[in-house]
Amino acid sequence: MTQKRILIFNVNWMGDVLFSTATIRNIRRNFPEGFIACIIPPRCYPILKGNPHLDEIIIFDEKDRHRGLREKLNFVRFLKEKNFDTVFLLHRSFTRTLICRLAGIKERIGYYTRKRGFLLTKAIIPPGRDELHRIDYYLNIIKNAGLKVEDSYLEFFISDEDKKAIDEFLKINAITKADFLVAINPGGNWLPKRWPLEYWARTCDYLIGDFNCKVIITGSVSDVSLAQKIKKLMLEKPIIAAGKLNISQLGALCQRLNLFISADTGPLHIANAVGTKKIIALFGPTSPLITGPRPVSNVIILFKDIGCKTPCYVRRCKDNRCMKVITPDELREEIKQVLTQRNQ
Repeated sequence: MTQKRILIFNVNWMGDVLFSTATIRNIRRNFPEGFIACIIPPRCYPILKGNPHLDEIIIFDEKDRHRGLREKLNFVRFLKEKNFDTVFLLHRSFTRTLICRLAGIKERIGYYTRKRGFLLTKAIIPPGRDELHRIDYYLNIIKNAGLKVEDSYLEFFISDEDKKAIDEFLKINAITKADFLVAINPGGNWLPKRWPLEYWARTCDYLIGDFNCKVIITGSVSDVSLAQKIKKLMLEKPIIAAGKLNISQLGALCQRLNLFISADTGPLHIANAVGTKKIIALFGPTSPLITGPRPVSNVIILFKDIGCKTPCYVRRCKDNRCMKVITPDELREEIKQVLTQRNQ
């Protein structure tokens, strides 16, 4: 019997690729002996690196390496040589579906759209916009393809090397197991999802000055200036990790935290995937029902209805009321509860 060769054409966003890990695991369960590959953009590679359910990760770089027609045709030839039997298209792109058709993949499964419906061999009627949590949105594709879905939790895998790097980071910053360790993640790909800098500064001062916590400000290289601005607004001194840790190392750090505080970003879901002890999630323009952490047993979600439609996709909103309405004092009360539970 020949080995089933399966391709997953994933989406472009880090948080959603993390949400898709439940789909990847459930596909593997349905095809334990199959060869399973996944296509992602280069920036999402760290999310799936080390995932044991995948035999291969393929990079599709539409913004650079595969930008032109000739490069896309070369990518088609590359896929054709792989002899995939089936592709699950998590992305709704016409171009990606056409690539799979030209690559000779016989079974092409994904959500129906008017432009690409004729290219799919199994076109699944999509649910209403924002009807399902993103995890379930991707699982719904394989469920409607006749596969068995057993669970819906996220997975993020960390190397021993990255765990050792965090051991060294904590040692350098004089952090011990006796410390109550908190990290905040002030960044986010949408500006409207960000909590005000002065709110973060007040919260960090509470954590250090009132609660004697060790506070780390996390983020990517692009968040370094953000972290420095928060530090300048503070009376106390936090530890700046922004720009110093890769994504896997962030996951390793999150495993060591007592508390992680973040808006709706990829790091929030990484923290939940690796089992951070306690998480406080700040939601404004996005809905916890659609992109909220799962499971929620270790999560406190702060979200207020201000009368705006949620989720809101107005990325240039200058008001940001939905985030400003969550005050540092409210967050302080939640932190007190977390500390009280720890001491009981």
